[in-house]
Amino acid sequence: MDNQTPSPFKSHGGLTRIMRAFIYSLQGLKAAWQHEAAFRQECGLALILFPTAFWLGRDATEIFLLCLVLVLVLVAELINSAIEALADAISTEHHPLLGRAKDIGSAAVLLALIVVVAWWGWVVVDRFFL
Repeated sequence: MDNQTPSPFKSHGGLTRIMRAFIYSLQGLKAAWQHEAAFRQECGLALILFPTAFWLGRDATEIFLLCLVLVLVLVAELINSAIEALADAISTEHHPLLGRAKDIGSAAVLLALIVVVAWWGWVVVDRFFL
C-alpha cells in the first residue's frame, strides 16, 4: 500500500464515526480502569479533589484550573498506559528504545503530578496563609 491509498481501517466521517469514536473512548477508559492500578489510584484522588476544588477555589477560574490539572494527570496516565501496552505488545524482552518510551511516558505523568502539587499548593497557601 502506498502513501496515496487510504487505509481501509479509517472511517469516513459523519455521525457514525463520532459514535464509534465515543464507544472506542469508553472502551479505552474501561481498559485503563481494569488493567492500570495507577489510573485507578489517580481516579480515586480526583474523586476526592474534584469536590474539594469547589470548596477551595474562590472563583470560577480558580475552580476550573484546580479541576483541569487533575484531568491533565488522567490524560497523561492514559497516554503512558497506551505507550506501555504497545511496548509490551511489541516485545516483553528488554529493548533500550522500548524502555526509553516507557520512561518518557512515566516522566509525562510525573510532570503532570508536579503541576497538580504546585497549583493546588499555591491555591492552599494563597487562601489560608497569605
